[in-house]
Formats: sequence, C-alpha cells, structure tokens
Amino acid sequence: MSFRIAVIGCGLIGTRRACAAAQHPSSHLAAVVDSNAERRALLAATHRCRSVETWEEVIDDRSIDIVVVSTPNGLTAEIGVAALHAGKHILVEKPPGRTVQEAQHLASAARQANRVLKIGFNHRYHPAISRAYRLFSQGKIGKIINLRARYGHGGRPGYEKEWRGDPVQAGGGELTDQGVHVVDLIRWFAGQPAEAIALLQTAVWPLQPLEDNAVCLLRFSEGALASFHTSWTQWKNLFSFEVFGTLGALSIEGLGGSYGVERLVTAIRNPGGGVPVMEEECFDGPDVSWEREWDEFMGAVEGGQTYWGTPEDGVGAMAVIDTLYRSSRTGTLERIAAECVSV
Repeated sequence: MSFRIAVIGCGLIGTRRACAAAQHPSSHLAAVVDSNAERRALLAATHRCRSVETWEEVIDDRSIDIVVVSTPNGLTAEIGVAALHAGKHILVEKPPGRTVQEAQHLASAARQANRVLKIGFNHRYHPAISRAYRLFSQGKIGKIINLRARYGHGGRPGYEKEWRGDPVQAGGGELTDQGVHVVDLIRWFAGQPAEAIALLQTAVWPLQPLEDNAVCLLRFSEGALASFHTSWTQWKNLFSFEVFGTLGALSIEGLGGSYGVERLVTAIRNPGGGVPVMEEECFDGPDVSWEREWDEFMGAVEGGQTYWGTPEDGVGAMAVIDTLYRSSRTGTLERIAAECVSV
C-alpha cells in the first residue's frame, strides 16, 4: 500500500520531509502546502505533486492519509489536532506546540483518534547519536552520572522580523528552538528530570522578550545532573553532547554540514586511574537521518512498530522546557510537575 502524504510548510525542514516521503516505497507525496506561492510551487514542481494554499484543504481531503506539519510553532497544535480528528496519521516538527498544554492536547487527540503521532526529534537518527545510545543501552558506560551539552549557531540579522522572533508564533527563543532537541536527547538517555533551573539572556539580537542564549541545569530524582547551553550567538556552528557514566563516557561532536563531521568518542574508565581506553568513530557520509526517521514512521503507520518521538516524548520535553522558562522568571530551582508528563 502506498500512503498519500501532504506536507504543510515548505521551508527547509518541510522540503527535507517532502524529499524523504517522495523517496520511500510506501509513501506518495500528493500535496505540499504553504502560504508562500513561490515556495510551494517550486517544491510541487520538484516532486510533481499538488500545490495547495491553505492547510484546511488537505485536512478535508479524504484521499490524504498522512500529514506532516512543518509550520511555525504557533500553528503546530492547531493543524495537528485537526488532522488527527480527520483520521490522519501525523508527523509534527519539534516543538509539539508552544507549551506543554499544547503538546498534551496533541497527544490526547492522537489517543482519541487511534492514529500515530510522531514528534520530529530528528537528532536521534544521526548515526553518531544513535550509535552512542546503543552503546549506552548495552551498559558500555555504566550508570549515568551527568550529561553536558552545547548547541548553537550565529543567528542572523533580521531574526526579529521572522516568525522565530515573534513571541506569539514562536512561543520562546533559542531554548524552544534548538534547546528542545537537547532536552529530548537528555531525556532519551537519562529519563525525565525532577528539577530545573535556567538563566536566559538576550545578548545581541533584538528579540526581547525572547532569548538568544539559555544556560540550564537539570537534576534527576536519583541524583544525576545535566547542564546545557543553547545559543544564537555561537558564531561558529557547534553541537556537542556528552554522557558520563560510572564506567566511562560517550562524547558526540558535530552534526555534519556546517556543524562539522559527526564524531563519537568512547572513553572507558581505567579503574586504577590514569588515561582511559579511547575509541573514536567518524560518520562523514551524507545525512541519512531524515530518511531513517521517515522509514521508522512508516513502519509505525504500516505495521504498528515502535518508534522514537512518541507523544509521551513530546509532552515530557515540553514539561521540561516550560519549567525552565518558569525558573528563569522566578530565579529559583523549580520542580517539574509529574502530572505534566502524563498523556
């Protein structure tokens, strides 16, 4: 069976999703949607599919089986819920709404409709990251002690005039934008944290009240800690994610492209002290994460296979993000309410 796909939002990410859908043997790209006529016409011509101006048209189209939502954050929950109520499976880009309440609304709609809702936490499918997770799951570095991450790019002049600079459309600044990827990865490895504290900064770009930098700490119920810094003033693009355990550590650098070649360094602790046993792996091929993620999504739709980026993952990540923003306002360590994580 070939599922008919509509991609709503024809920006960079929507274009990548459209390409993955068009190339998969079980999916057929039937329509692309964007309010920008030139952008949607170009993508439609590339894939020889329909060019549609309004998202409501594909939601009402019974021939469409699956909807990809790659719009500004302010539209994600509204479109996603409408698509689920119309009986369609959906993949929504991160974040799954602007707040944990919007993420919960999406999750509830998916449960009621009995349809697959996948959150586009694409970073899990990068080879260095997925390899690190596999090693961790096999017990390679023992029990997690702490995690440390840095992620950022240099922003661009005029950001404040784009949707990412609009508090209503974006919901948050860099913490919401790239920070939610980091939060998802931390949760993936270590589970849901219990407490959070954040300091936010608007240092260069005129985005007030949104932030261009976020420095955050998380504490887990069993004592593990996580720290991360996400930045729109990281003048040279950077991605770094480290997991430290009782037996060793896993360090990931790069995401390909402008972020540099993906590298995974595994360091196995020397019980007697001194230099650990080190192993480095490089993943310098083309970026296949989008195809891998789409393939897993199609497996969930076709055969009920398990998948990453579940509704629970989306709600859990947004519960952390919301708590970090609350902490930035109160200036105190805040508990992440357990009831916020349930879906």
